[in-house]
Amino acid sequence: MTFDTDNGCRIDKWLWASRLFRTRTLAATAVRGGKVRVNGTSVKPARMVRAGDNIALWRGSQHMTVTVIAVMDRRISAKDVPSVYAETEASVRQRAQAVHDRRTGAMPIDNRRGRPTKKDRRAILRLKKNRSEAAGPGD
Repeated sequence: MTFDTDNGCRIDKWLWASRLFRTRTLAATAVRGGKVRVNGTSVKPARMVRAGDNIALWRGSQHMTVTVIAVMDRRISAKDVPSVYAETEASVRQRAQAVHDRRTGAMPIDNRRGRPTKKDRRAILRLKKNRSEAAGPGD
């Protein structure tokens, strides 16, 4: 596999080719939506990426920070991914911690659906009434 490290490549094309996004359309949408930053700056899909650039990206709730090692515009095989970018140590630790938190249930789950029930509304009114009485006059 040969890579063209001298010239740049569009960020959306590079993200797709390096297998960070499943399709180029998803990569371009993420870039346009502000989910991708190159060297700390929000960019457009046509931004050229060069070797040595730092890319921070969010895929859903997952955050990743990678350093570009090689530039290419054709999709590579999965076994060649380590030769294209390197994920930072802090990013690896952060993702591992997020996986651990999801598996252990450390993150709160919001299981409310739609409007509050009659019971919920009554509890909210009681809470508001108790707060207003505790505040006293003039507060």
